Amino acid sequence: MVKHHSDLIVCLKQPSQGIGRLCEKCEGKCPVCDTYVRPKLIIHLCNDCSFGDVSKRCIICGDLGISDAYYCSACVLLEKDRDGCPRVINIGSSRADTFYNRNSKGLKKRY
Repeated sequence: MVKHHSDLIVCLKQPSQGIGRLCEKCEGKCPVCDTYVRPKLIIHLCNDCSFGDVSKRCIICGDLGISDAYYCSACVLLEKDRDGCPRVINIGSSRADTFYNRNSKGLKKRY
């Protein structure tokens, strides 16, 4: 996700023992390179990102997490798993703009 959207900010703090989670639509995806092939290493989050209700949320989009998140074998081989906590902090300017434009026009939320 971060590879294709340059306006997203990633946490990148020192990971601890918290486990990353993914929602239904992001399930099986590597959060670094967006591939669905060969999950290899489980994702650990920093203490700030694995505290409270935030620990049960998807690390990419923020929906309710249902499965554990994994790095793919290519990211492990390139040592991208050692960069830090991979949780996306902001939602990006394009999604935020769409939200405010829909609310200003009085349109209902899409599901």
